Amino acid sequence: MLCRRVVPLFLVLFVGSSFSVAQATPAPRITKQTREQIVHAFSYDLVYIRTNFPMGKVGLKLRDGSLSPNGPELQQLMALWGPAAKPGDQARITDIAFKDDHIRFEINGGPIRKQKWWQHIQIQGAGGSTPISPSDSNANARGSFVDLYFEKYVPDLTGPELKDALRPVFDFDSKSPLDAYLETVSPKVKDAIQKHQVLVGMNHDMVIYAKGRPPRKVRERPEEVEYEDWIYGTPPQDVDFVRFVGDEVVRVETMKVNGQKIVRTEKEVDVAAPAVAAKQQERPATAPTLRRPGEEMPDTHPENPSRVPPVGPVPPPGPDKNPAPNLVG
Repeated sequence: MLCRRVVPLFLVLFVGSSFSVAQATPAPRITKQTREQIVHAFSYDLVYIRTNFPMGKVGLKLRDGSLSPNGPELQQLMALWGPAAKPGDQARITDIAFKDDHIRFEINGGPIRKQKWWQHIQIQGAGGSTPISPSDSNANARGSFVDLYFEKYVPDLTGPELKDALRPVFDFDSKSPLDAYLETVSPKVKDAIQKHQVLVGMNHDMVIYAKGRPPRKVRERPEEVEYEDWIYGTPPQDVDFVRFVGDEVVRVETMKVNGQKIVRTEKEVDVAAPAVAAKQQERPATAPTLRRPGEEMPDTHPENPSRVPPVGPVPPPGPDKNPAPNLVG
């Protein structure tokens, strides 16, 4: 009887210890075959964007489902460099690069325009070499990228696992831009968009998804506060006047068919507006200038209330008898 009880207990302990060892075993590194399969399956695939991608050489980093930069820092990059893609936009994965501990996915050509093979060909002559198709590698670069980071190295993973890891930035399954965009907003905004309603506090994109592009716009600037009214509908239907100040809806006025007027100005949703860059880029010490020697900016002389800078002596003309602007900082 004792032996019969000891043997099952030993088997349970052995199976349990084997399971613990299997759990502690790290995932193997990604193989060359898996890399080729990922490149073949995802290259030039169309996806819907689920977050903001700024233009420029600063892309996004995705680690354990968390994005960086985010919040005000990301909004500042969007305001400074402009958007490469916004939630709901359709983009194309144009390049995939494998690094030691991350995979880079470029969208819409990436931040730097790649050169074609024929742009590397040069013609050798007496005056030197000249490319047959000269181009600037940074010209018209309007794409971006996201780096998907792992713990220590890129593990061997399947296509569904990779899609799930990229879900904070890419949606591979949406049928329309609206489906992708609705998953990026709050439940209250999502419900309003689906009901084609405008809430005070929405931004331009939300209103467009809810009501479409406005047939008419009116822009005015009374008392130094510029606003823009988007007008939807024509009598004898209900007419909505959606007023924007910047990128935020501050007033919604509805004129009913029966003559009733409904005005809403109380904020109904709180959407983070793009932050303006905190400070402008510093001017280089040797920046070119068109000021002549002796000219100074008005701010350098507070005692001079005039906004017209003092004019210095005109330099003598050069050999061409025409005074040239001073290009020395």
